[in-house]
This record gives sequence, structure tokens and C-alpha cells, in this order.
Amino acid sequence: MVALDLRRLRFLREFEERGTLGAVAAALGYSPSTVSQQLTLLERETGARLFEKAGRGVRLTDAGRLLAQHARVLLSAAEAAEADLAALGGDIRGAVRAGGLQSAARRLLVPAVARMTADHPQVRAEIFELELEQALPGLRLGAVDLMIGDEYDGHPRPRPAGLRFALLHEEPLKVVLPAAHPLATTGGPVSVAALRSDVWAASAEGTGHHAMVVGTCRSLGGYEPDLRHRASDADVQLELVRVAAAVALMPALTLPTGDPALAIRDVAEATLRRRLVVVTRDTPPAPALTALLAAVTDQTRKINGDPDQLPSR
Repeated sequence: MVALDLRRLRFLREFEERGTLGAVAAALGYSPSTVSQQLTLLERETGARLFEKAGRGVRLTDAGRLLAQHARVLLSAAEAAEADLAALGGDIRGAVRAGGLQSAARRLLVPAVARMTADHPQVRAEIFELELEQALPGLRLGAVDLMIGDEYDGHPRPRPAGLRFALLHEEPLKVVLPAAHPLATTGGPVSVAALRSDVWAASAEGTGHHAMVVGTCRSLGGYEPDLRHRASDADVQLELVRVAAAVALMPALTLPTGDPALAIRDVAEATLRRRLVVVTRDTPPAPALTALLAAVTDQTRKINGDPDQLPSR
């Protein structure tokens, strides 16, 4: 009978997901030579040829793809066993790794981790600022335990197999203008169509926010926005509005209150919304992850129930 090493199986799963030895090394914090050595040992253990040459790199053989599929099941079972044993012991300890886009990390994850650390000091919590697209491989492979991502009306996220998505928070999108903008003076809703000649700011290309801004200008305004400025940091986008006279379309959670340099207005043509979703693996959660999920949910309830947490118009 072949004795399979779970650590080496994780290397194989990482390779299946990421496609190169260098990407596996970067994700796991090893050198490419160490990754190569571990996978070579896995081939010896199984007695099967798992890799074949492909240009300057390697790719999985049929045997490699088959073993990677089994590795996915075995690693999930090991994770479930760890969670069950931890729950049986009654102690909440261990590590939990959470990621979120900037507004979710600042307003939800950081307060939740602070509370959980106070309640459960034996838990080691780690926070990463990540977009959902960046976090999905790590979520599937176990490098990240929880991710808060976003999706916008008309731009739903894919739902990859093996992951659980749950709605966490829903909020309106607002037009953000410099206070001196001609359309800011009335105080009423602002038409996206009327911003055809303006310079726009949005998140980086390839993100949900970028796609939403472009799609909204096309569908509601009938034009391609002059999207000169790209920053995934909401504070940078706001500074571009204040100083560089850009305009933006931003979720309420990212906006300040009482800033005299900004005019925050409703969208005239339609009610546009952003949803925050919490994403975890579709496996039994360890007690530390359960505790963090509870803290995040409680923090979200506080924000939803406190009108002072959201910006005025």
C-alpha cells in the first residue's frame, strides 16, 4: 500500500491550482527547488509519473491529475478531522486567516478580530487586504479561511465549487463629486448620464468595482467613461475627487461623513447596490473560524443598526 504524505499532496494541489513551481513556492513560502524536491519525492512514493515537460516548465500527467483529485478529498477530510477534534476539546485555539477588500477589512474584519482576540486570546488571527479574485485560490487550498468580497447589481460573482457564499451586508452606491461641481449645488440625485464629460476614478482593472463603473456608465449613460484614475484604495479615490476634480461611484461603507470637500449624492436613474459576501470553504469550520464568523456577523449588525455609521447625503 502506498503511504501518502499529506504535506506533499498539498504541494500537488497547489500545483494543480497555480500551474507553475514558482507560483507554488511563492504561495507556500518555499524555494522553487524545495517544491521540486517534494514533488519528486511524491512521484517516488506513488511509483507514478506525475509530471511531464511542457516548454520550459512542467505540467501534470493523467496520473498527476488523478492524484490531485484524490488529494483534494484527502486534504478536506484531514481538515474536517482537525475541526472535529478541536470542537471535541472545547477549547477555541489555533490560527485563522481572513482577507477582505479595504472597506470590509477596515470596518468589519479589524473590529471583529479585536473582539475575538479579547474573548479568545489563544487564537492567532491574521488579516490580509485582498480582492476576492486574488483570494479565491488561497481559499480553495486552505491558505485563507475567510474572505469578505463584494458584488454589484448586474455584476454577480462566480460561485466556484467547494466554497460557501453568504450575504453579509447590502448598501447603496453613491455618486461622489467635488463640492464645487456644478451638479453638486442642488443637493438632489445626480444623473450618471450628466457625467459624460467628467474624469472618473475607479478601482483597478479586473476588479468588480471597475467593471461596475464601466457597466453603469454604458447602461445608464450610454458612454464609455473617461476612466483615467485607478486605485483600489478608497481613500485614494476620494482624494482624487477632492483634489483632482474626478468623480466616482462608491459604496456607502467607504465614504466619510461631514467632509466639506465632497458632495455625496444618490444616483438619479436607478437604485444601485453593493453586497458584501463572506466566503469560506464548504467544509466543517474549526472553532476559531466559527468564532471569527460570529464576530464579523455581530460587527455587521452594529453597522447596519447604527445610522451614524453611514454617510449623510
